[in-house]
Amino acid sequence: MDPQQRLLLEVAWESLEHAGMPPDKVAGSQTGVFIGISSNDYARLGQDDPSLIDAYAGTGNAHSIAANRLSYFLDLRGPGIAIDTACSSSLVAVHMACQSLRNGECSMALAGGVNVILSPELSIAFSQAQMMSADGRCKTFDNDADGYVRAEGCGLIILKPLSSALRDGDMILALIRGSAVNQDGRSNGLTAPNGPAQEAVIRLALHNAGVSPNQVSYVETHGSSTPLGDPIEFESLKAVLMQNRSPDQTCVIGSVKTNIGHLEAAAGIAGLIKVVLSLQKGEIPAHLNLRKLNQHISLEGTTFIIPQQRQPWPESRLRLAGVSSFGFGGTCCCPKASSSACRPVAVQRYNV
Repeated sequence: MDPQQRLLLEVAWESLEHAGMPPDKVAGSQTGVFIGISSNDYARLGQDDPSLIDAYAGTGNAHSIAANRLSYFLDLRGPGIAIDTACSSSLVAVHMACQSLRNGECSMALAGGVNVILSPELSIAFSQAQMMSADGRCKTFDNDADGYVRAEGCGLIILKPLSSALRDGDMILALIRGSAVNQDGRSNGLTAPNGPAQEAVIRLALHNAGVSPNQVSYVETHGSSTPLGDPIEFESLKAVLMQNRSPDQTCVIGSVKTNIGHLEAAAGIAGLIKVVLSLQKGEIPAHLNLRKLNQHISLEGTTFIIPQQRQPWPESRLRLAGVSSFGFGGTCCCPKASSSACRPVAVQRYNV
């Protein structure tokens, strides 16, 4: 069995524990499972020798089973779907989970992604494509940004409609107001980032969330840490978020990739979890590895701040954030999460 499936089982159990939901209480429920997963290193390793292939090789390595095994093990009756849009996989999973909840296909959802590196082939391919950082660091927005460092991890969140969560007295950490996903079509290259497509998905996410651009006070960027991708993403954010923004309406931008590397299929959920923790703690972590701003990026004419030290997220302002995740094939996803007036629910703070 692919270790990615084992990690998903472990983290799903921990997610239910953290939410105060005993697995026997969710068994038989219309709970959906939406998993972002891209790599298949384990399958390649195990199938080099045909004599090692047994009856369980199929289920142990199929991406569909990464989601379906959770549904089977926990006896969940909602949709069970594996999603591969490369680096945006886990945020697309969150987007699809939200859509499924709104459509009434499920009453609760487990959504997120996983990434485990077990063989060198993809690293070699990405190195040949000049996507890898020479010093093994993500230097998002820095003038020396030369690619990313691959990282491993698994992240899951539990989603419910707000009315259901309030009714059930659940521990509510943040509210996803809206999300959007698109594709950049035939652009200037299959793997090249596309500014107009990024602008379009951000605008659509804001529209779906019912949020004005100048209300967003933090953006967890995709932050590809490439000399081409970083300026394009910055200009896209500038074009959208600076509309009708007054000089005192600052917007912090950062990327968790500078802290933990690029989790590829699980990168988006890592960024979303970072944002939820920041909303709860009222603090924004430092954006690391920034010594000199990329020569093609200028903060002039913006209220953007790139935090090089941990800083507070002011209580006096609406805590509303965006999270961006872009797949190298062109699929982009952007949810909007929020937190403002605090009130207690269960044992945690609830933030509208």
